[in-house]
Amino acid sequence: MPVDLISLAFIALVAALSPMIAQLIPGKPIPEVVFLLVAGALMGPYMAGLIDMTDSVELLSDLGLAFLFLLAGYEINPKHLTGSQGKRGLATWIVTLCLGFLAVRLTPYFSVSHVDGIAVAIALTTTALGTLLPILKERNLMDTRVGESILAYGTYGELGPVIAMALLLSSRAEWLTVLILVVFVGIAVLAASFSAKAKKAGGAVFKFLTANANTTAQTAMRVTVLLLVALVALSAIFDLDIVLGAFAAGFVLRYVIPEGNHDLEMKLDGIAYGFLIPIFFIASGAKINLAAVFTQPALLVGFILMLLLIRAVPIFIALSTGKDTRDMSPNSRLTVALYCTTALPIIVAVTSVAVKVGAMPQDTASVLVSAGAITVFLMPFLASITYRVVDAQPIVAVKEISRNPREIGSILRDHLALERMLAKQDAAMRAASFGRARAADFITHHTGRGPMESWIPNGHIDRANALIQGTELDAALWEEIKNQGDAEWAAAKHNGDKAWERLKTEGDLRWSAVKKVGDQTVEAQQSGNWQDKAAALQSRTALRNAAEEKRDELARKASASRAAHADRVAMLFAAEQARRLAEFEKLNDDKRAELESEHAARKSDRRTTREARRALRKEEGRRFGRGYGSWGAGDEGDPDCKETKDGTEHSDKDASDEA
Repeated sequence: MPVDLISLAFIALVAALSPMIAQLIPGKPIPEVVFLLVAGALMGPYMAGLIDMTDSVELLSDLGLAFLFLLAGYEINPKHLTGSQGKRGLATWIVTLCLGFLAVRLTPYFSVSHVDGIAVAIALTTTALGTLLPILKERNLMDTRVGESILAYGTYGELGPVIAMALLLSSRAEWLTVLILVVFVGIAVLAASFSAKAKKAGGAVFKFLTANANTTAQTAMRVTVLLLVALVALSAIFDLDIVLGAFAAGFVLRYVIPEGNHDLEMKLDGIAYGFLIPIFFIASGAKINLAAVFTQPALLVGFILMLLLIRAVPIFIALSTGKDTRDMSPNSRLTVALYCTTALPIIVAVTSVAVKVGAMPQDTASVLVSAGAITVFLMPFLASITYRVVDAQPIVAVKEISRNPREIGSILRDHLALERMLAKQDAAMRAASFGRARAADFITHHTGRGPMESWIPNGHIDRANALIQGTELDAALWEEIKNQGDAEWAAAKHNGDKAWERLKTEGDLRWSAVKKVGDQTVEAQQSGNWQDKAAALQSRTALRNAAEEKRDELARKASASRAAHADRVAMLFAAEQARRLAEFEKLNDDKRAELESEHAARKSDRRTTREARRALRKEEGRRFGRGYGSWGAGDEGDPDCKETKDGTEHSDKDASDEA
């Protein structure tokens, strides 16, 4: 146990320092994952020995891998699988698998008839989509054409190797493996269908999960973890890789909530990227034997080059020939191909299987995992500079220089200026697309209005699309739209603040009024016996509790009104505010009528009691020979009762009540 905790402490230290170190480098060219892998290799059992790969660390690492593929499956849109790009992505992956087996057949290191050769062929076709997701989010590529193409081709680059592992690296008969896969997929489909129908029906269980999703119960998060662990355990029972179960859990979660859930996504990112996924990458680095890597540099370089030839080139050709992507610029197609060549988690999985069955030495597995770790740094870095290199049109520049050698200075300046202009235009397009997606998510989360296209005027949408697509880059028009948005936001926030203050003030006044009535009722009833005092105390407690509940309710409504009004656009304010204020005024009128009715009933009871007591005292005076007006009868005997000029009786308590 101490060894486990010490190893976990060093892992937590590396996980905390890695993002800080990555941020210190200008431009952040090196992803945080690289620092996690390098630190794991340096502190692992093959180097410093500060991190021991115990069973506890291995379990946490497997959970990190599961969460990584859960988030990867959750990010995948079904359209990416069934659309034209998805179909080309599947065909491209099949081509890369064939090329991978051909490359293994020609290499002297492995054999296609053994487990090690099959594992290498599968590793050459993979795309580390789960590793790429945080990189794509940091670079604002998720909602661009480049990001959509990466997801379309990377989905099969992640899913295809998982299925190939189950079919080709299993010790069972092929027909039995296929049957187990069909059963597993059927169970996942049943889980998705049942969950989706339960959500649509809106039964008591779904309402309970929704109502307690943000309380200490955290029902939505717990059910998600249950789904993940159950499918991972099921894959382990069927002797499948846990990656398949985690990927299926992500698909099921996306099917149940296709519109997304901002709160749940934030919690999943917190537990995944904040704790478990860093453990997986650090543990993967700890399994690398750097000494063995340096003894086989040819295998390391050759594997990376084969990844580029077998994975990147077919994707670039598919993008260049596809009817939906052929209009993309060459730098965009090259960027997609390089990003899709990033490979690590599947390499770790297939090499682990090969090492476990004794078909691959640990030193060779360390070299292949190191190559995958290098691609995590190298491919995104190359992809980030392809814009600069390709947009400068170097081939055209060389041809122009060869024709006019004396104009080399002006030619280079022109091409560099073109590169800078296109880079700024691309950055503006990505920022606009990212900002629009963030605004849509924000408004959908806080207002429940659905996609912006369903309620924002078409003119705004057309102008925004024009800006995003680069067909309209007028600075004055952009400034006009920005100023209009700022003005609408300021007006919405001002109206929301005013509504919140008004509701808060009215709530305080209601609290004061109810509290005063309760205090007066208690003071009026304290002159009776101990039962009256107990009843008065209970009445006072009930009134105060009711007042506190009412005040809390008004405060919650005020806060909700403020948040809603602050987040909505100005066009929705008037109708929504009028409706809420009308409901509020109606609710408080009913409450006031209820209090007045209770007060009148109590006043009538006191008068009846006083008249009965006065009659009793008159009877006692008559029997004992005392005249009217003594202590036992008349208005003088009741200090709380006086006679008015018209002969009616009036009580000080009534006066206080009427006051």
